[in-house]
Amino acid sequence: MEYDALLIVSFGGPEELQDVIPFLENVLRGKDVPRERMLQVAEHYYHFGGKSPINGQNRALIAALDGEGKGHGLSLPIYWGNRNWRPLLADTIRCMRTDGVRRALAFATSAFGSYSGCRQYREDIERARAEVGDGAPEIHKLRTFHNHPGFIQAIADRVEAALARIPATGRAAAPVVFTAHSIPLSMAETSPYVRQLEESTRLVSETLGRATGPLVYQSRSGAPSQPWLAPDICDYIRELHSGGGVTDLVIVPIGFLSDHMEVVYDLDTEAGGLCRELGIHMVRAATAGVHPVFVSMIRELILERMNDTERCALGVLGPAPDFCAADCCPAPRRPARLATPALQETA
Repeated sequence: MEYDALLIVSFGGPEELQDVIPFLENVLRGKDVPRERMLQVAEHYYHFGGKSPINGQNRALIAALDGEGKGHGLSLPIYWGNRNWRPLLADTIRCMRTDGVRRALAFATSAFGSYSGCRQYREDIERARAEVGDGAPEIHKLRTFHNHPGFIQAIADRVEAALARIPATGRAAAPVVFTAHSIPLSMAETSPYVRQLEESTRLVSETLGRATGPLVYQSRSGAPSQPWLAPDICDYIRELHSGGGVTDLVIVPIGFLSDHMEVVYDLDTEAGGLCRELGIHMVRAATAGVHPVFVSMIRELILERMNDTERCALGVLGPAPDFCAADCCPAPRRPARLATPALQETA
């Protein structure tokens, strides 16, 4: 099928202090989340001067993709639209219409299948197209890619670089722990999220020649009474410390594609602070970011759809479908005053 543009779709984030509250109000619009919870999250952004790293990282990804495409004879103009902050998705699609784009592929900054990581992005695209109205380009989201060789190799390389920062005498014994965003169990039970994460951690560990490291979760935003995926990374660190003998630890944020707020705050700041308190030398592996094989993977996903070539995948789950079933990954059941993963920058 012919496509004439690529659209990067992401969560968005504030660029300066005065953006923080309006941004979070956009995130939470229509959701019954206590304002005090929103203000707690605002403090995470204030800790970094009100600027989320996610927008700069998306700009870097777009530049890398532009170079990758031109270097391989693939010249698709690249657009960028966010769910919650400028450039907003509807504004970008309006610009695409003005530029004469008729059919585009969309790359969402999430590797795993779940409501917030896949289906909600498709809903966002269709809602924005409806807002733009007549002449809005047709947009098809690229498949998820948790087991694509390019993603697995990029993460394995990041873990290897992290392990190199641990003294050689303790490297083999250092636990490698994988983290992903916690989601409500009601969402996890109706999506492939956990199965895909487990396969990714196994594939990365096998690539490194190590036993599969544990998978834990972070960045929970739900009410304490509601069941979410566990264990939490900080609880796991405390348990690891209580067992004794741990001096070094590698944390791998496999569930995230860039070093955005929930990586630099929840891991580098909170988990890192806990490790310092407990006397554990923590090294946090970088995310896929603009790793060359990850950028090449995105080009390969585009060519799959344009040329209907074989879909690459490792492991046993196989490649995700190009077009999801109408009933896949439904929205989670939301009891009163339950904060959903709406506050996450990427699934």
